[in-house]
Amino acid sequence: VVRQLIATVRERAIGEQVLESITGAHHVVKIVHDAIVETLGGAATPLARADRPPTVIVLAGLQGSGKTTTAAKLANLLRKQGRHPLLVAADVHRPAAIDQLVALGKQLGIPVRAVDPKRIAADVAAIAGGASADGSDTVIVDTAGRLHIDEAMMTEIAEVVTAVKPDETLLVVDAMAGQDAVESATVFRSRLPLTGLVLAKADGDARGGASLSVRAVTGVPVKLIGTGEKLDAIEVFHPDRLAQRILGMGDVLTLVERAQEHIDQKTAEAQAKKFLDAQFTFDDFYSQLQQVKKMGPLGDLLKMIPGLGGIAKQLPEGPEAEREMRKIEAIISSMTKAERADPTLINGSRRRRIAAGSGTTVSDVNQLVKQFAEMRKLLKQMGSMAKGGRLPRVPGMPGLPR
Repeated sequence: VVRQLIATVRERAIGEQVLESITGAHHVVKIVHDAIVETLGGAATPLARADRPPTVIVLAGLQGSGKTTTAAKLANLLRKQGRHPLLVAADVHRPAAIDQLVALGKQLGIPVRAVDPKRIAADVAAIAGGASADGSDTVIVDTAGRLHIDEAMMTEIAEVVTAVKPDETLLVVDAMAGQDAVESATVFRSRLPLTGLVLAKADGDARGGASLSVRAVTGVPVKLIGTGEKLDAIEVFHPDRLAQRILGMGDVLTLVERAQEHIDQKTAEAQAKKFLDAQFTFDDFYSQLQQVKKMGPLGDLLKMIPGLGGIAKQLPEGPEAEREMRKIEAIISSMTKAERADPTLINGSRRRRIAAGSGTTVSDVNQLVKQFAEMRKLLKQMGSMAKGGRLPRVPGMPGLPR
């Protein structure tokens, strides 16, 4: 796949006339970007929807690929779109698989039905057939996974597909699995009428490179992409956006979509005015932290902003990032209302009290107060420049068009 991609880029780049307004390097980046987008399928491919409900979606995949969690994430995504999903637990071989899906369904408030281990295909068909009468318009079936592909597994899934004639048969692949993901996808493709792929665990350092290989080898479009552990961390797959992420160009459109989903517009506008007027308080900062947490890990968000990917690499990740966030929240929560409104009140004795109340050190409190003061200073400068039609340049970030 890589050799084919390189050959395509070379063929298009050699002899290509470059416009005077852009550099040769930028032109090559565009050629690479366009080639990646084509390899990934060109445009987003929407999920199929039955003319008459219910729409049936069958999920297949190896054990550990994230299939069961993906089933819950997909149900949550479709519910946000106004659908009424029903989850079917048909993985009767993995210990606690049914219990896991039931727990996820309960957490989301989405109904879950389990099948009889002795009549899996027949039960799935019966549940799907009665879904509309129960008020569901979409049925998502979590089939059995194995540590390795075997004949019994493939036969069982094939029987389910034959019995329910799904509108979508989606293969869930682990984005971090590399060549193993390609090999398993090839086998599934040879035995099942796959209609799409779900790229799970695509929030790691792989940057979605697995999607290039799996899409090219199977010829099946990637339809969804998992971007984190939370149950809302799943997105419609947009080839152009992933190409931008692979090339380190950011993904502003996805960032905007997340902001629209998780951040209250009126609150954001009020806080933006405070930013520019230099009236930003610790209460506002705390509120911002809560809203940003809903959108996903800070490092992932920074990667979506062109030019800030380098900063994201310097930030702590995973549990360490969570600990730092909780530490900041604890320090702010240990301040009085007056201290949060006016940080200049926080003298030495107050800092010792805040540290004791938050379970942190005086050094931690000093660092947060200092960083907050620097941030307010920068916001004040930005406010003054914005009113004058000039914005400060952020180090490491390319100049923005006026």
